[in-house]
Amino acid sequence: MAVHEQTTQAAGQPEAPPPRERPWLLPYNRKLRHLQGITIRNLTLTTSPSRSRGKTIDDEAIPSTLKSPTKALAQRESKGLTHSRSSSDLKSPDDAARRSNGRLREPTTPTKPTRPGGGRGLGRRMTMEWSNASPLTRQKKLEDITAGRMADTFFTLHVEGQKDPVYISEVAEKAMNPNFKFFDLGPCGPGVTRLDKLTVRVWAMSEDMANWQYLMQYTVLLRSLQFIGKSLGKFRHPLPQNCILFHMTDGIYTSFTDLPVQERARHEVLAPPKKHPDGRVLTSSSYDALMRLSTLDDCIQDAIATRDRIADEIESILETNRDVIGTVEQVPESEQGLKTVQDAVIAEKRRVVAVRRRRDELQANIQYRRERIQAGREQQLKVDAELPECKIKRREIQDLVERIEEDVTGQRRRICEDLLKIFPIEPVPGKSLAFTIRGLLLPNSLFDDAKEDVTAAALGYVAQVVNSLSPYLSVILPYPISLHGSTSTIDDPLAIGQNNQNNLRTYPLYMKGVVRYRFEYGVFLLNKNIEIMSNALGLRPVDIRHTLPNLKYLLYVATAGKGELPARKAGGIKGLLRQDGILSRKGSMDSTMTASSSGTPTAELGRDLENAGMKISQAKANGTPVSAVASLKKTTTHTGSRLRPIE
Repeated sequence: MAVHEQTTQAAGQPEAPPPRERPWLLPYNRKLRHLQGITIRNLTLTTSPSRSRGKTIDDEAIPSTLKSPTKALAQRESKGLTHSRSSSDLKSPDDAARRSNGRLREPTTPTKPTRPGGGRGLGRRMTMEWSNASPLTRQKKLEDITAGRMADTFFTLHVEGQKDPVYISEVAEKAMNPNFKFFDLGPCGPGVTRLDKLTVRVWAMSEDMANWQYLMQYTVLLRSLQFIGKSLGKFRHPLPQNCILFHMTDGIYTSFTDLPVQERARHEVLAPPKKHPDGRVLTSSSYDALMRLSTLDDCIQDAIATRDRIADEIESILETNRDVIGTVEQVPESEQGLKTVQDAVIAEKRRVVAVRRRRDELQANIQYRRERIQAGREQQLKVDAELPECKIKRREIQDLVERIEEDVTGQRRRICEDLLKIFPIEPVPGKSLAFTIRGLLLPNSLFDDAKEDVTAAALGYVAQVVNSLSPYLSVILPYPISLHGSTSTIDDPLAIGQNNQNNLRTYPLYMKGVVRYRFEYGVFLLNKNIEIMSNALGLRPVDIRHTLPNLKYLLYVATAGKGELPARKAGGIKGLLRQDGILSRKGSMDSTMTASSSGTPTAELGRDLENAGMKISQAKANGTPVSAVASLKKTTTHTGSRLRPIE
């Protein structure tokens, strides 16, 4: 049997189309609660012309020819998209008549076409105007074509008995097939969701319109809609202009008038007969089963009616006791408000306690400041009362400081004059920047042709002069000198040796029997000491390698001054040493006798200098600007037979 059916189908009988998808909802069960969304297809803002466009007469133009959108869609899909082609001109009527009589044959080779003589309808306009156009021109033409049909749209849903719309959609911008978001009409209540009749109003605005325009109004009964499938992916039926699609819970619905009625009834209303896999038709439900289903349906309807009646009763009871229910509902709200107020009161009390504590602290602080201000005022009055006496003391101390500065400068001049006499530094005739010390020539850092013994003795004299001059200029030599005559040495405390060996930090000031670079580095350190003492007097040597010229210039500046050289003070040179334990010595009887013979007792001189130091300290404590205090820090004064810095 199956083989016979296959043979019959292959013999030329048309194959039956596959059955369409079936909806879940029956027509009388479709309500607004099942509606989920609405879309619009083939949006058109202009009305169609009343007269159809003219066309050539062929078989398709016969009035009796079957016309349907489905057939039009099939015809469009059967042929490809091509440019319209036509000849530039037509043959003349004479040539056509001769070909019809058979007296003239068509030439086998093409000839140059001749322009028609002027007969109407012989020539045609070229329709391939887009064949050679640029992509930009084609894009502009397409934009111009679609601009008239693309618009901003939105829709509103209305039901009977309500003036305002139950739903207003968002605006779909610049679209010919606008899609809108899905919605839920459940919040509108059962008075809306149980209806099956709906009115859709569509509003549109294109680029040429200034305001929104009312496009169309469509009132639909949901049970009259036609099911087209779960989605539009497999649907090939052409949609009309301004077609509205309704998205229900089981698929998409719309309204058609060109689908066959039998097909709709078979696929949407009638259920297909059940078939056995072997091809046998199965039996349907029995009469008892149908009666049970009918009874069950009556029970369901009765239950629905009872539910609605109970709901109405509940609504009436709620409406009657609305005030009481409102009062009950306000209790939790009032309790919550009371709790909020109590929390606010507790927080405000905490803030008040913190503010009071802060107020007490500020008051105590203000009282303390007032007391300090009062004490400061009293101290200020006391200082103002003592200010005239302090000014007198300041002038006395300033005079004393100036006198001490003059004495210190005079003693330094005398000492430097004595050093110049003991160690005379004289220039060598005929040589630039060449000097001798005590008749011994000392080169300026170039010892290639120098005599070792003479150079060592000259460097020993220079080291003795530098070491003797440093305490009188109040300069601590950064590189200490060990005096041993012509075998004197100089130390570099910052030098790093192996295993911290001290002999590697000591550099000789003689050339015989030592490494040459260590001797030259020792001379460099000696020149650095001379440079540092020159800087103490405000001098800046041009070249530190010139040992004797720089030392000569240093002594020359140190001995410069006005007036005669003062006499030697008590204690001699021993009295000018520091009292902090470094190189300090006790006074000698000769120094005491010299001080007594000069007319200034040693005890009186010590008391005067101590009083001067006390006055300077008191002036600094009172805040009196004493310009001489800074200068006194760089100088020294005599106390007995010792020299100490004035702090």
